[in-house]
Amino acid sequence: MQVEKFRYDNRIPKLFLIATIFWGAVGMLAGLLIAFQLAFPALNFDLPFTTFGRVRPVHTNAVIFAFVGNGIFTAVYYSLPRLLKTPMWSNTLSKIHFWGWQLIIAVGAATLLLGYTTAKEYAELEWPLDIAITVIWVVFGINMFGTIFTRRERHLYVAIWFYIASWVTVAMLHIVNSFELPVSLLKSYSWYAGVQDALVQWWYGHNAVAFFLTTPYLGLMYYFLPKAAERPIYSYRLSIVHFWSLIFIYIWAGPHHLLYTALPEWAQSLGTAFSVMLLLPSWGGMLNGLFTLRGAWDKVREDPVLKFFVVAVTCYGMSTFEGPMLSLKNVNAISHYSDWTVAHVHIGALGWNGFLTFGMAYWLVPRLFSTNLYSKKMAAQHFWLGTLGIVLYAIPMYWAAFRSYFMMSAFTPEGQLQYQFIDVVQSMIPFYILRAIGGSIYLLGVLLMVYNLVKTAKQGSFLKFEEAEAPRLEKAYKPQPGTFWHAVIERRPTLLLVLSLIVVGLGGIFELIPTFLVKSNVPTIASVKPYTPLELQGRDIYIREGCYNCHSQMIRPFRYEVTRYGEYSKAGEFVYDHPFQWGSKRTGPDLARIGGKYPDSWHFNHMLDPESMAPGSVMPKYPWLFENKLDISTTNSKIHAMRKLGVPYPIGYEKEANEELKKQATDITNNLAKDKIKISSDKEIIALIAYLQRLGKDIKGEEKESLASK
Repeated sequence: MQVEKFRYDNRIPKLFLIATIFWGAVGMLAGLLIAFQLAFPALNFDLPFTTFGRVRPVHTNAVIFAFVGNGIFTAVYYSLPRLLKTPMWSNTLSKIHFWGWQLIIAVGAATLLLGYTTAKEYAELEWPLDIAITVIWVVFGINMFGTIFTRRERHLYVAIWFYIASWVTVAMLHIVNSFELPVSLLKSYSWYAGVQDALVQWWYGHNAVAFFLTTPYLGLMYYFLPKAAERPIYSYRLSIVHFWSLIFIYIWAGPHHLLYTALPEWAQSLGTAFSVMLLLPSWGGMLNGLFTLRGAWDKVREDPVLKFFVVAVTCYGMSTFEGPMLSLKNVNAISHYSDWTVAHVHIGALGWNGFLTFGMAYWLVPRLFSTNLYSKKMAAQHFWLGTLGIVLYAIPMYWAAFRSYFMMSAFTPEGQLQYQFIDVVQSMIPFYILRAIGGSIYLLGVLLMVYNLVKTAKQGSFLKFEEAEAPRLEKAYKPQPGTFWHAVIERRPTLLLVLSLIVVGLGGIFELIPTFLVKSNVPTIASVKPYTPLELQGRDIYIREGCYNCHSQMIRPFRYEVTRYGEYSKAGEFVYDHPFQWGSKRTGPDLARIGGKYPDSWHFNHMLDPESMAPGSVMPKYPWLFENKLDISTTNSKIHAMRKLGVPYPIGYEKEANEELKKQATDITNNLAKDKIKISSDKEIIALIAYLQRLGKDIKGEEKESLASK
């Protein structure tokens, strides 16, 4: 048998690893800033680029797509060639992938800080960047599959199954969720509206966690944990069950993010059922990882790499136990819109993704630089700092969640709400401070790691290429008698790709299509009308400033919510909302029925100085809204785009839209003048007031008509 010589190229894994650590520190620093902003609102600095609403999506995108994303690519570009005994298919595509991804991250962060956002969680980047992501993802896929098809190892190891399923599923999720109609170079409207947009978003959002933060990192676990432990994976058959059941069940679970909302009940129940089932395959993967270390616990005590891996896999088990529990309606009633969800997400992000990445970095850098780790003691210190940081981060958030729930739902003996929303906000501040301290300790550990790895690299010499050899793969292949049935799939990457796509596609087909085609899922309400041109402009300002990060527009059918906010929300209210604005966290009160509750002057003063209207508020100030002139040159294109999306604006309405806009703006400035507030009618604050005063009024109007008819 002819043996061929080749070499592994370590330059691309090195670049991705550097990017992983750099963007990780940047993303965590942004997270630390917004954590402190919730306790000390002065840290918003009264600037448009530093407010919580704009920095928060920078934090989430940096941690998910920059830190974890580059971590995924580090693992793939290092492990894939070694598992397949071949170099990466194209060095040119590898470089395009690396620099293209970093450019997307940098431009994405800049545009988010400038206020260009789609307002869809974990998918905030605007349409040109969505296209760029698609292109770079295809480049990555071509390079990955080119490597697989030119391999010298017939068997595809379990890590590669997870890489393949992750690639195809992320592509599907990104394309479906990113359907949007461009209005300008950096502005678009979601193709979907209201309930349908919410379902698509959380079908994407939940599975972005599943197939970007979880499944590729399971591939990372299946490669690096056995390597570090110098032991084979515990169970091959368990890995098969883990893989297929996980990718099939995960894709159905998205609706559990929308329990008690206006989403059809059947979709909520379906999401809950599959979420509970998800516990079994998730824990199968966790146990497969932990059992791999059986008999190696003495090594775990001595090796900081394995310590990081053990806690990472344990945090994966904790998160994947908690997730199904949070999908139960009685638990979700407490957790949703609260800091419980924040704690849950960060157990996964800091523990599972963070610690697994740190373990990989500590294992990989000495090998890339042909040396030993500079300081095992320093790595152990990082481990304990990180662990302490996670504990100090999570426990206050759990405590805050239960405290806020009991305060929000408390009634006096006379049947009145016992606490105002601002009372709840003030009671959260000590927990937010503790959370920020925990994040600071965690980040300190990361900085210690950076120093340790830099010193490790400096004492060694970078190994650009590693020489290797392996026999050529024979094209003619017939499975031997008695071969396990799954080997047929493992040896056929195209079959594995197609089967993975079918398995993950089923959930989307059976959840999304009925919601779009069956009209009874979204019953219309006659009193709900399209936004006026000024309200539409105001809504876009609301989105630009990231108000959706702290406020929801979805009142659930609970006594305390209806008493506090007004009539619970119905599906037909949101048919003209592109995108939907239901929110996922309430740092401020729900705004679904805010329209008409306060005079225009209240909103004016509240945006100028929140504490003047709500003493103790942690909301930022927005002084630029009183200085910026409203850009009405975009009104026509926005009305035209909305009509294309099905909003029933009359044909030719664009010609008179700005005149109507000016008239409504003048009415608002006249109302403000009655309260001795003088301001020009062409300022952005006027449009925002118009939007806020519209919220919920259509439903209130319907209620009045119903009472009058009786």
